[in-house]
Amino acid sequence: MDFLFTEDQIELRDGVRDFLEGTHGPEVLRRLDAEGGRDPAIWRALVEMGLTGLIVPEAQGGLGLSLIEAVLVAVELGRADVSEPIVDTALVAPRLIADEAQLAAIAAGELKVALAHQVNPWVADADQAGLVLGGGATAQKLDSADPLRRLFLASPESVRVERSRDTRFSTSLEANGEEMLNLSALMAAAQLVGAAERMLDLATEYAKTREQFGQPIGGFQAIKHHLASVAVALEFARPVLWRAAYALEHGQPRAPVHVSHAKLAATDAAIQAAETAIQVHGAMGYTYEVDLHYWMKRAWALAGAWGDRAFHLRRIDDAVIGGAMAIGPDQTFETDMQHG
Repeated sequence: MDFLFTEDQIELRDGVRDFLEGTHGPEVLRRLDAEGGRDPAIWRALVEMGLTGLIVPEAQGGLGLSLIEAVLVAVELGRADVSEPIVDTALVAPRLIADEAQLAAIAAGELKVALAHQVNPWVADADQAGLVLGGGATAQKLDSADPLRRLFLASPESVRVERSRDTRFSTSLEANGEEMLNLSALMAAAQLVGAAERMLDLATEYAKTREQFGQPIGGFQAIKHHLASVAVALEFARPVLWRAAYALEHGQPRAPVHVSHAKLAATDAAIQAAETAIQVHGAMGYTYEVDLHYWMKRAWALAGAWGDRAFHLRRIDDAVIGGAMAIGPDQTFETDMQHG
């Protein structure tokens, strides 16, 4: 089996990365932080890039791509610390919606979707959403560790938040809770991988330029070891993420467990990247003046979103220890080989 990405997938990933690096740098994050966290121009640019139609079927004006491409894009959104509701709207919601008009509106960038699930006490960007799936939200805004996230208190009974979009999309719909959880946890894991990659880059670049005792601190063995440990954690997280995306895309029975594994691995890599980057930057790493804190706070927020570490460990424990998921080499790999 070929586990390599196709040329088209690599081109998509690189194109999104180049675009975001050129238009969504740290200076934009600081401006958004000062102005309330959202800019309509950024949303329009994401729409023009075609990201809102990425997994929407072609019949409704989308590109009809798979969760593999969606995860590749989500990683890049995490690298750039994009806070617009593009992940919930474009990379999760189309898999939960059957209405053709709503799918077409998502692809065109006309409809933003918020996601409500009992695993979260909040609904992100409920004030901008024309549609809330799975529940509702109140108008009560909540504080977040991440200054660029806009969270509202969840309300399972009804949607009482003021809408900025067309009222024909304002009705809360029931969605498949398990499917929403798995898709959203997968995309959170992808963003965590992207955030970890960016924090590793920031720490590495700082280690090359910051001098101590007459040489860059990146030359010290202790710094090298810390950075290498983060790189190893990322190397373990990426294949787990791709496996989870593939399993979910193809409806494999073990997909939920693979998603939980991906969320755990990505969370561990991102938290380790944050801690290491702070250590490399020294006392400066804790200050607002250093760009690092935006990715660090996003990692903290995503670590608890769509199931925290304890939640996903429990899912894996229930499957493995509970006997629902058999383990061992003859169970892990599909094979026709007879073991004597």
